[in-house]
Amino acid sequence: MSSTSKYKRILLKLSGEALMGDGQYGIDQDTVSRIAGEIATAHAAGVEICVVVGGGNIFRGLSGAAQGMERATADYMGMLATVMNALSLQNALETHDIDTRVLSAIPMDSVSEPYIRRRAIRHIERRRVVIFAAGTGNPFFTTDTAAALRAAEMNCNALLKATQVDGVYNADPKTDPDAVRYDHLSYMDVLRQDLKVMDAAAISLARENNIPIIVFSIHGDNQLRQVLNGQSVCTIVGGDNE
Repeated sequence: MSSTSKYKRILLKLSGEALMGDGQYGIDQDTVSRIAGEIATAHAAGVEICVVVGGGNIFRGLSGAAQGMERATADYMGMLATVMNALSLQNALETHDIDTRVLSAIPMDSVSEPYIRRRAIRHIERRRVVIFAAGTGNPFFTTDTAAALRAAEMNCNALLKATQVDGVYNADPKTDPDAVRYDHLSYMDVLRQDLKVMDAAAISLARENNIPIIVFSIHGDNQLRQVLNGQSVCTIVGGDNE
C-alpha cells in the first residue's frame, strides 16, 4: 500500500456478521485473520486506525427484546458479545505484529482497558490499533451510534463502514436486480429517504462533526486499501459532498 491514503486517522466500523464468514453464527477465524491483515496493511502505510465492532454474530439486543427479554438487559448482553469479537480481532492483529488495545465502555479489567478518551487518543498517537468494545456502554444505543461517537471523540477524518454490499442502494441489491447504487449522498439525503446506512443518531453525530461516512464491502481482497486510496467502489455520505 502506498502512502497516498486520503485519511490520516480513521474509524472502521465492523458488524458482528462480518466476522462470521460463510457461517450462520459465531466467529470464523479465517475471516477475522483476513480482516486483520487488511488493517495491518493500512496501519503499515501510516494510517492511524481505531475500530468499533458489533456483536450481532453472537447476540443482538433488539432480537432478544423482540423475543420478550427486557430491552436494557438484552442490550447489555449484546455489548458483552462485542467484547468477545474485539478480543478475537485483537488476537488476530497481534499475530500480524500490530500493537493493539481493547477499550471497553463496560469495565472488564481482566480482559480489557476501560474506555478513557485521553488514554485512547494516546494509544492511537503511539501507533496502536484501538478496538472499542461494548458500544457506548448504555442500552438503547446501537454500535453504529457508538462508531460515530468514537469517531468524533478521536478526531477521525472518516468513518468507514464495512458491510455486506459495496455501498448504499435505493433498494436491497440482494433481492432487487434493478437496485441502483449511490456514489455520493448528503447526510440529509440519508435521513430524508430513511436509507439504511446507519441509524439516525449516528448520521446526526457524523453530520454535526462533518465526518464523512464511507460505506464499502468487506468481501474480497484489499478492500480497505482501495477505500483509503480512493479507488474503491463505495458510497460516500457527507464530507465534501454535503
